[in-house]
Amino acid sequence: MKRFLLFSVVCALVVLTAGCKGYDNVDVSAFGAKAPDIPLIDVRTADEYAEGHIPGAVNVDWMSEGFIEKVKGLIPENSPVAVYCRTGRRSSEAAGKLAKAGYSVTNLTGGYEAWTEAEGKVSKYEIESFCTKSGDQLRITLIKHGTLAIDYAGLSIQVDPVSQYLSSGDYAAEFSKADVILITHEHGDHLDAKAVEALCGDNTKIYLNQSSADKLGAGEVLGNGDVRDLSREGHEIVLEAVPAYNITPGHERFHPKGNGNGYVLTFDGFRVYVAGDTEDIPEMADLKDVDVAFLPVNQPYTMTVDQCVAAATAFKPKVLIPYHFSNTDLSALPGLLPGTEVRIRNMQ
Repeated sequence: MKRFLLFSVVCALVVLTAGCKGYDNVDVSAFGAKAPDIPLIDVRTADEYAEGHIPGAVNVDWMSEGFIEKVKGLIPENSPVAVYCRTGRRSSEAAGKLAKAGYSVTNLTGGYEAWTEAEGKVSKYEIESFCTKSGDQLRITLIKHGTLAIDYAGLSIQVDPVSQYLSSGDYAAEFSKADVILITHEHGDHLDAKAVEALCGDNTKIYLNQSSADKLGAGEVLGNGDVRDLSREGHEIVLEAVPAYNITPGHERFHPKGNGNGYVLTFDGFRVYVAGDTEDIPEMADLKDVDVAFLPVNQPYTMTVDQCVAAATAFKPKVLIPYHFSNTDLSALPGLLPGTEVRIRNMQ
């Protein structure tokens, strides 16, 4: 009788705990079905994340100070969110805290190990996540050099897609069809016809400069100052082409004035500046309210570190991510821009 009562109490506690934890534990199949549609957080360490993670996941280390506040800075409160770690232990703890903070949480049972054992897709690209003024998540996948992928409100944008910068070398294997493809200029490290072909669907729009259009034989040409409305499903999304060129004497031939484009993308008021191949040109002073800027730093083709500092000082982005920097030493850059958050990533 005593054993029966003890067993009953244990069962009751298990049921009570399962009902009060405030989040759902799901297997790989169910997690994989949910992951593409809701924000995904890898709560492992940065080193674990860099070795491989579930595609689309941002990294917020559960063991880091201010975990909940970091998540709130990336994902609006009361949103659905999916979490995982290596085996499920850390993510279970994180899921409980996130649920108490108001999130609707799904946790992957068995974690990343279960995912890889089931042969789920794996990525090594870093992802930067931001919360726009409308409370939606903006994700920017950092591929390499000048190549980016941007996702917002169901809109997929590929910037200067180049096959050689992918882990597999094949866009069809790693990315779905793009809604929009942006090409800054015609050089081979920015324009790759194979990548464009792999990313093009029936309704894909390609925006590019004239020289790229001549080379590719497709797309809509944008000149500096041209604007296009990319809005969809109640979200205001605007694209503007801006100047990108060299000004150092003797370097003008690399990127002549009036040829290439940079792009400013505004997502419900959140502004992203992708500079393209350029130096610290006077027009940068006209940029306003830039939340995130991608600036190239590799002379003689683009900017020196000092020029990057001058450029960032001119328009004061909240976040600066140097890209297209090859072997340039960027270690001093954060200290030279105390008013801007500088994030050094693997964008050589």
